[in-house]
Amino acid sequence: MFQEKLNLFLQAAVGTALEEQAAVIRSVTEQVIANINQGDLPRWQDAHQSLPDLSPATVDPDQGPLTVRFSRPLSVEQQHNLEAGLRALHPWRKGPFKLAECFVDAEWRSDFKWNRLANALPDLNHKTVLDVGCGNGYYLMKMAALNPGLLLGIEPGLLHNVQFWSVEKYANTGAHILPLKIQDLPQHMACFDVVLSMGVLYHRKSPIAHIEHLRSLLPRGGTLILETLIIDGDEQTCLVPQGRYAQMRNVWFLPSVAMLTNWLAKLGMRHIEVIDVSLTTTAEQRSTDWMRFHSLPQFLTADEQHTVEGHPPPKRVLIRCQH
Repeated sequence: MFQEKLNLFLQAAVGTALEEQAAVIRSVTEQVIANINQGDLPRWQDAHQSLPDLSPATVDPDQGPLTVRFSRPLSVEQQHNLEAGLRALHPWRKGPFKLAECFVDAEWRSDFKWNRLANALPDLNHKTVLDVGCGNGYYLMKMAALNPGLLLGIEPGLLHNVQFWSVEKYANTGAHILPLKIQDLPQHMACFDVVLSMGVLYHRKSPIAHIEHLRSLLPRGGTLILETLIIDGDEQTCLVPQGRYAQMRNVWFLPSVAMLTNWLAKLGMRHIEVIDVSLTTTAEQRSTDWMRFHSLPQFLTADEQHTVEGHPPPKRVLIRCQH
């Protein structure tokens, strides 16, 4: 099925700035596909295949859950099969999605971040957009209403890919996801008008190398949207957790906003704008029936003033800048 999705993307790339990179993208993606560790993938694919064929649908582009409305009401059996298939793809980290009467209440209220992100996005009309570490494609599907030319997300998590296929089966936004890491994309492939990297930078051992790679995917004048964890402080302040941070193992660098904007400027990014700085609250990230593992309330102290490791609670910055 991954090969089928790759072929669909390559067809969509014809006539866009990505067309000249099609052979490279095909090559790296087929290498990744050939080495996929199956694990639970067959079970997830079975769940996807079990989803019912339904009447044509439209996506409501409002500011709340990503809502898919069908042209005809679903029968009780259709509604049951739809929800059963989606529940078999637990855990749902990003959402919420509403498909007919099925409300996928994901761990993250990603609509909160979307409302912040919408203020940072440039005009996407006919633009090529890349979302790095896109999860299950929630933001891609939201951006589809803004008439982009081509939407591509890269996400190595196989479950996230299957979740995207399952919603996109009905949403038909035209977005695409490939099971890639940013490291799989060659540098200096400057064919994206807009590149988003949200919730990725703090997982990279070399954050400056990550920003350099993002910059190399943009032509001159292209826009980078960067969202990451930060810490309060001046341009000399950066938290490097010795162990976990909010129970996450792979958190390497939490810079201050001043340090991060200095990194961006030093790497040649221009027109650097801090769009938003927000604490992540337990209203935005929490356990639900669709994500039944521990979440942010269990990762903070009772008063929510520190992580359980004693660090400041998670705060995120959203920055827009240009190559």
